[in-house]
Amino acid sequence: MQKSILITGCSSGIGLYCATELKRRGYRVFAAARRVKDVESLKQQGFEALQLDLDSAVSIRNAASHVIAETEGQLFALFNNAAYGQPGAVEDLSRKALRQQFETNFFGTVELTNLLLPHMRKYNQGRIIQNSSVLGLVAMPFRGAYNASKFALEGITDTLRMELADTQIKVCLIEPGPIESRFRQNALTALIDHVDIEHSHFKQQYQTTMAKMRQQHSPSRFALGPEAVYAKLLHALESKRPKVRYYVTTPTYVVAYLKRLLPYRWLDKILIKG
Repeated sequence: MQKSILITGCSSGIGLYCATELKRRGYRVFAAARRVKDVESLKQQGFEALQLDLDSAVSIRNAASHVIAETEGQLFALFNNAAYGQPGAVEDLSRKALRQQFETNFFGTVELTNLLLPHMRKYNQGRIIQNSSVLGLVAMPFRGAYNASKFALEGITDTLRMELADTQIKVCLIEPGPIESRFRQNALTALIDHVDIEHSHFKQQYQTTMAKMRQQHSPSRFALGPEAVYAKLLHALESKRPKVRYYVTTPTYVVAYLKRLLPYRWLDKILIKG
């Protein structure tokens, strides 16, 4: 039987690349995007595309019901890829900004997973793959909201994996570092929308950060293309014993190693320097 997968956040970047490559490989790909115009673009590219806004419980239920109906309850995999980063010092983050970050990166992701999981249990098979971040392993300054949402995602994913240990449903985390995508542009929009830069203690730092974020290309020499994430995703989908965690990019490997090796204060000094 042709394996099917639902991928969230397919408008560009990692989601679009992985959807394209898996479709080419023979998977039945349900490509989800938040904006209607992106859904139409995906349809024009030949995808079974659907609208899915992780901030909306109604949208999540509708998307889950559609996929369940189309696959007759036999969806093989879910790749929770959709997310965005809300920059800003913790003291500059409003309750609204924090709530919105968690709605997309955590609450919506968990709700979608929980709607699909009973059908995977029924056939005792499936893969749940979460696209986390190096910032789910360690925190960095001015990324508090995103750090917190990814730490939460990692915690609940570890819990889910243990709760499904007696089944054939595999749960994996992918932890990228810098990947070439529209992530920085979206983060810049979130910073401008939710942080009062002019009256912040960190005004100068924000201005420097915004200048970097406006650069066309990633300033990180360690940045990789979305194909690096796809390679890990493919292993998580097709290996008989997928890994619990997949590190992507050199910074993720280095940070994971240093976290095990260094005292917290030493690690803080490294991360503060960025």
